[in-house]
Amino acid sequence: MVAETEEQRRKRHHQRALFDGVADLYDECRRAYPHEIVNFMVATAGLQAGSAVLEVGCGTGQLTEQLACFGFDLTAIDIGPSMIDAVRRRLGGRGVSFQVAAFEDFDAPEASFDLIVSATAFHWIDPEVKFAKPVRLLRPGGWLALLATGEKYDDPLGGALLDMWIARSDDGGAWAKQRKLSDIEIVTAAGLFDSPMEKSHSEPMVLPAEVVIGVENTRATSLSWPEAIRRTFTEELRQHLGTQTEVRLTQETALTMAQVLSRP
Repeated sequence: MVAETEEQRRKRHHQRALFDGVADLYDECRRAYPHEIVNFMVATAGLQAGSAVLEVGCGTGQLTEQLACFGFDLTAIDIGPSMIDAVRRRLGGRGVSFQVAAFEDFDAPEASFDLIVSATAFHWIDPEVKFAKPVRLLRPGGWLALLATGEKYDDPLGGALLDMWIARSDDGGAWAKQRKLSDIEIVTAAGLFDSPMEKSHSEPMVLPAEVVIGVENTRATSLSWPEAIRRTFTEELRQHLGTQTEVRLTQETALTMAQVLSRP
């Protein structure tokens, strides 16, 4: 893989810290993960009540709340103190250990966890730590699970929104034409896990227009823009929505799982 430049690292570290400033909006508009996907992950990893699970980048607890229902020995970390405050409120004192910490700085004994899971957050981790550290922290036979989710809006909104993103991008929308490596390709290339598996889920749904506006304003790219650009982006999005109070879309979710290679 192509090595990360210092500029790319600086940008990534800057962007991953921006979500904490919109923790309340993030909590209001971001959705939980499909139960089918979560149940498949738990079953595949052979987890049971008391299993040690680490969630990396828990945000405001969309997945954390679902994991807490299984009775795991669950630790959830996030770099944002406001995010951790929000997930504490969401869970209302249920038995989860929280830490304000980046995964790079998180401290735990080797072979501590049966599962390390990260939902739409693992791409923010430093490349040299991303896979090497889970290998150290997972018990023999332990699993790494990566979830990714995204919204695919029905046209004409979907096409209009893509044009809006391209018009405000630094590279003229080159990113929209580039093929992005899948999680399964990235995990395979790391060479530290058995052959990964993947499960996908697609669900048509209807969301309130205000929720969609919130989602689009809690993305790292839009959070990086100056306030004036964010404001015009939101105004243009409202114009495209017009009098719509609901938006049709498809929520697409992918789970990639891999078991750590047996240690000699």
